[in-house]
Amino acid sequence: MNKQFETRRLVEHHVGVYVGRRNLLKLTGVGVAVLGMMSVSAPALAQGTLAWDKTFPRNERVEHRKVSFYNRLGITLVADLYVPKNIDRSRRHAALVVGGPYGAVKEQSAGLYAQTMAERGFITIAHDPSYVGESGGQPHGIASSEALVEDFSAAVDFLGGLPFVDRERIGLIGVCGSGGFGLAAAEIDPRIKAVATVSMYDIGQAKRQGLAADTDEAALRRSLEEVAAQRWAEVDGAERTMVIGTPQALTAASTAIDREFYDYYRTPRGQHPRSTTAFSRTSDAQMMLFWSYQHLDWISPRPVLFITGDKAHSRIFSEHAYSRASEPKELFLVPGAGHVDLYDRVSLIPWEKLQSFFDKHLAGAKAETSNRV
Repeated sequence: MNKQFETRRLVEHHVGVYVGRRNLLKLTGVGVAVLGMMSVSAPALAQGTLAWDKTFPRNERVEHRKVSFYNRLGITLVADLYVPKNIDRSRRHAALVVGGPYGAVKEQSAGLYAQTMAERGFITIAHDPSYVGESGGQPHGIASSEALVEDFSAAVDFLGGLPFVDRERIGLIGVCGSGGFGLAAAEIDPRIKAVATVSMYDIGQAKRQGLAADTDEAALRRSLEEVAAQRWAEVDGAERTMVIGTPQALTAASTAIDREFYDYYRTPRGQHPRSTTAFSRTSDAQMMLFWSYQHLDWISPRPVLFITGDKAHSRIFSEHAYSRASEPKELFLVPGAGHVDLYDRVSLIPWEKLQSFFDKHLAGAKAETSNRV
């Protein structure tokens, strides 16, 4: 196996480890429960209670409520809306759409960012992507680049319909995979006035070549042949094969990347029952076709901020995007931070940098009086 192909497969421990239904049961003692979550044909809805089901503490200075809305594809999205309790609702304010890592749910890092930025004065929303968590889309566990990009614009639609949100002052934060999808949304949706990515992953590139500088054409073609064979198998009645983004158990052979993601998704630190990190194997072909950086120049003159840890294995994605983006742009390195550190290590996340960036670029006519019905 050549070195580049090995590198691509290593990264796929985050964006997809290939596991069949039968083999999944062998991975862990809770395999049956995980399999059950992956097999449902409807979104796993939260209990209809006021219980706090997030992986981070509630902030008493922020009001939270669950909301839902449709995207352009007719899929129902479920999201958490965060509003500062002391805000003047008779006036319009800046707002942020926050997207989380690929395969994560709104109760994890996206919600943490949304709640914290709400504490700092912004109206924020963190959504479950299409086919994930509490959002709709059937069958669940599909990765569609069109839907993942569209979800951000749908969240902008929702925010812009609130009487206390200024439609000219809506920005976006994309963590990990949502960094790439959020950039793509901003490329085609000029209503998004400023973009910040954190620990960005270009899922398309990761699927095509991992961290390697170039695509291994032979390896890419083998992967596409595997997906094609799986599609025929499902046509003939086989059950879906799922791709588990984070291993269910560590072994002596587990890589440093495996261990980093495991420490978040599979431990009390960040695990959530609706975050299986599982996508259908047949989704891989479309994701290989997704390119985050082809039209970054379309975002200009709107600003882009790329935040990454100086020790993050994913740093190359932010650096690549920065090199392709047009001004105004900024690359901000967080000293001592790895990739997953910026999901939830609140002492490492550069909150002041995020606030100053959006304060500056979403300033507009602050606190404009609302007269929208």
